[in-house]
Amino acid sequence: MQHFKTLIASLILSLFIVSCTGDDPYKITATSVGPLTQKTQASEIKTLFNNDSITDKNSSANRQNDSGIIAIYEKGGDKLLSLIPATKADTAMIKTIQIFDPRYKTEKGISIKSTFKDLQGAYTIDKVESLLSTIIVFVNEINAYFTIDKKELSGELQFGPGTKVEPAQIPDNAKIKYFMIGW
Repeated sequence: MQHFKTLIASLILSLFIVSCTGDDPYKITATSVGPLTQKTQASEIKTLFNNDSITDKNSSANRQNDSGIIAIYEKGGDKLLSLIPATKADTAMIKTIQIFDPRYKTEKGISIKSTFKDLQGAYTIDKVESLLSTIIVFVNEINAYFTIDKKELSGELQFGPGTKVEPAQIPDNAKIKYFMIGW
């Protein structure tokens, strides 16, 4: 009887370990976003997101459209991701991914709902670029860049595209406007 209890306990533990180590469909790493990897081709998107709605501007009916963006929506719901392939060919790899759904998180918990403080606490900020109405914060460790509206900055930093902005000048509570992965 003791052998049977040990066997059952081992089986339950094994099932628990297997269920906990399964792939997270919303996990972001330096080389993947959910089921997408650096090697994912545009032609694979429909298979990878077969339960979702896909708006493919690259389809043969839309070849005249120059945007090349593939948008993925949850069935009957919100936008999950926008994908930009390297070229319009079906064999083209995805080069840029914009994250819309807050369930997509990095291994350190950063999502579109994070603040600058969260981002800076989790990763090293490699560079900050100032544009006309936004700043872009680069995190090379995960091949990501985050856009923050200049309205989140103090007065003098809000004006001019050439204004140099240092990470120390960005308020902790500054919200992320866009979260992009670029390979």
